[in-house]
Amino acid sequence: MSNLSALDLAALLCSRVCHDVVGSVGAIANGLEVLDEEKDPEMLKFAGELVRKSAAQASAKLTFSRIAFGAAGSAGAEIDLDDARDKAELLMGFEKANLIWEMPRAIRPKNEVKLLLNLILVGLSVIPRGGDMTVTAEGEKGLRLVCVGRAARIPGHADWFETLPETLDGVDAHAVQPIYAALLADACGMRVTFALDGEQVDIVAS
Repeated sequence: MSNLSALDLAALLCSRVCHDVVGSVGAIANGLEVLDEEKDPEMLKFAGELVRKSAAQASAKLTFSRIAFGAAGSAGAEIDLDDARDKAELLMGFEKANLIWEMPRAIRPKNEVKLLLNLILVGLSVIPRGGDMTVTAEGEKGLRLVCVGRAARIPGHADWFETLPETLDGVDAHAVQPIYAALLADACGMRVTFALDGEQVDIVAS
């Protein structure tokens, strides 16, 4: 892990967040342009709906990313799981998969909550065509995500949760997310495993 450049990691994570929201922000700009130029009532209605939906989507992604990737409080801070649930549900409202949250109400260490949110992002790559993602506790402090959907698969770079890459050379903004999740798991003293059974993948951090 010492070979991973902190500067490169920070830059790639920033690129990831920007990539996630740029489409929504671009749609807002396009919608506003239509509102400025169009006279047709139907087009104006469509543009207004586009702006509202895109603004809500951008807000959901940013508020989720603030906890998942950001500081979300000072060192050693704890986060209410209800707050994490709210942010996750907002994000998942724009995704193909359904989120089923069965975590008990609790306040947990910041990195454990960040790990949970990052595993939700990993879970989205596990069921790319949509399905159900159930989030539960595993033992006293562990986490389990049960992802069920067509074309379920073990995510790419799952091996990084066992052995991190030596460097970030060749890693793009999309692929950096599982590396960050693996670093979070290590910081929490947890091991993340994946098990595929038909259309179900279990992701366990214990």
